[in-house]
This record gives sequence, structure tokens and C-alpha cells, in this order.
Amino acid sequence: MPKDFPILQASIPMRWFALVYGLTAYAAFNAVVIYCVCFLANFLVPLSIDQGPAAEPLPAAIIDILLLALFGLQHSVMARPGFKARLLQIVPQALERTTYVALSSLLLALVMWQWRPIPALVWHIEAEWARIIVWIVFAAGWFIAVSATFMTNHFELIGLKQSIAYFRQTPSLPSEFRERIYYRWVRHPIMLGQIIGFWATPTMSAGHLMFAAVMLIYVLIGLYFEERDLLETHGDAYREYRERTPKLIPRPPRTAH
Repeated sequence: MPKDFPILQASIPMRWFALVYGLTAYAAFNAVVIYCVCFLANFLVPLSIDQGPAAEPLPAAIIDILLLALFGLQHSVMARPGFKARLLQIVPQALERTTYVALSSLLLALVMWQWRPIPALVWHIEAEWARIIVWIVFAAGWFIAVSATFMTNHFELIGLKQSIAYFRQTPSLPSEFRERIYYRWVRHPIMLGQIIGFWATPTMSAGHLMFAAVMLIYVLIGLYFEERDLLETHGDAYREYRERTPKLIPRPPRTAH
């Protein structure tokens, strides 16, 4: 049993708090992801990538970049082992992932709430058949991103598994990595799906382009540090997996040597 898992020390109120906290963070995460998909598609939501408070292009770009930088900074800092160690001095280990997810959801909601559209067109596809194809690609990207979470451990990734284990006072050991479906073709299918979702649109505005470009840069930087952490954690096993499986561009699986 992990030495940091407080099986016998949590009070009943703290256990209930952990359960409610985990369920709330999980619900918030799903709500924000659904809104984000609609936000990028300009579909069914009052504020979207191209519909929101009016602003001149330069002030809008400054505001939007600052919002995205804040979102990226939170992700990058909280994912670092040093910050995690400091965070564990404040919250139980079982709630570290839940806290990360909760703050990420809040900051993404802030980005979408305060986003300033920049409506200048970069491209616009007129043909209806082509627009339908692009929307299918958009939907496929988000399907890949979401379904890939269930090919590792969806509830552990979002922190709900850890919160429930804390409530039940049982250990929550990390799941073993298995090369299932997408993960046999590409190392980071969740990020691949998100990138597709960011870029696939039949009408690309300047604001949408900036969002997609900044998020792509963030993903590439984040993956660099994530891969370094994975190598430190899994050693030769991950190194061998990395050598035969591409990072983001899918390729038919190769047999391990």
C-alpha cells in the first residue's frame, strides 16, 4: 500500500468531502468539455469562438493570449513533480488529481467566458459537401480524444477513482499502462484528437486560428515534459514503446523487439 495513502487517518467528514469534491470536479470537467466542443463549433452556446463581446483586434488578441497563457501555465506548473510535492502538503494524495482537474476546468471555463472574438476570415469553405466532411472530421477528433481516455482509465485520469477510494478508505494504485487500440498506433491519442478538434472547421476566423495555434504549441511543449516524466517513471519499457510508436501521427503498430 502506498505510504502516502491515509487509509486509517481520514475523518468521516473529510471522506464525504473527498467524495463530493471528486463528483463535482468530474461533473464540471464533463460540462466544460461539452461546452468547449460547442464553443469551437459555434453551436448552441451563447458565447463561442466567434460570438462574444466585441473588441478591436489588437486588444482582443492581447486578452485572448493572456487567457490561453494562464490556462497553459496552470497545466504546466501543476503537472511538474516539484509542484505536486508541494501540493501534497496541503491536500491528500488522493485529491491531487481531482484538484488538477477542477482548476483546469475552471480556467478553461474562464477562457471561454472572457474570450474576445476576432472575426476576420482566414478561410471559408462554401461547398456544402466539403463542409459536412470537415464537420465529420471535427466530430471524429473529439470522439478520439474522449474515447481514448477509456482505453487507459478514464475515472483515474479525471481523479474520480482516487476520490472514491479515499471515501471508501481503500488504496487506489495507478493502473498499469496497456497498449489498447489507439495506443498501438500513436502514443498520445487524446492530444491528437484535441488537435484535430481545434483545427477542423469549415470557417476559420483569425480568433479561432490563434486559439488553435496557441493550443497546438502548448500541447507540443506539454508532451515534451510529459514524455520526460514517463521515461523517468517507466524507464526502458516506455523507451521501447516510444521507439516503435509515433507521438502524434498514427502509424500501423510494429512488433516489439
